[in-house]
Amino acid sequence: MKGQEHVILLNEKGEPIGTAEKYAVHTAHTPLHLAFSCWIFNNEGQVLITRRSLGKKAWPGVWTNSVCGHPQQNESFEQAIIRRCRFEVGAELTDITPVYPEFRYCETDASGIVENEVCPVYAAKLTNAITLNPDEVMDSRWVSLDALFRALAATPWVFSPWMVLQYSSQEARDKLVRFGPSPLPSP
Repeated sequence: MKGQEHVILLNEKGEPIGTAEKYAVHTAHTPLHLAFSCWIFNNEGQVLITRRSLGKKAWPGVWTNSVCGHPQQNESFEQAIIRRCRFEVGAELTDITPVYPEFRYCETDASGIVENEVCPVYAAKLTNAITLNPDEVMDSRWVSLDALFRALAATPWVFSPWMVLQYSSQEARDKLVRFGPSPLPSP
């Protein structure tokens, strides 16, 4: 998908001002653009964390939330989340729910690539078995939200900075807890 997707560029007020090719725009001077993060939960109430492929331009090999991406022009966040979750982890979703709609961050990885995003955060429920796209994800784990929160607090350097920042919001944590941890009853 490199070269086929674009990002929606934003001004400082978060208003769209144009588009740019996704791969080319991510540099040491990445302009502010629109993105999303999604935390996917299974029927047992566990959340999917993924390790970014070593082929990724920014933060290769880093553990992060389930899926991240960029909505395309004339695409809703829900449509973008469905498209990207299918592409990265083969996920079919229900109950796509905003948990941190005002999230925004700017961080630089070890190679100097900057992420500069208005990045609403969503949670969703998985309805199928996942299939990882090795160009996007090199590894994944299903973990309890409690164990993940403990790991984020104890070892934040292991995770993407956007995931750590999302975790740092008490309101977002509360919404994730309400959304995900109740497993389906056993038969």
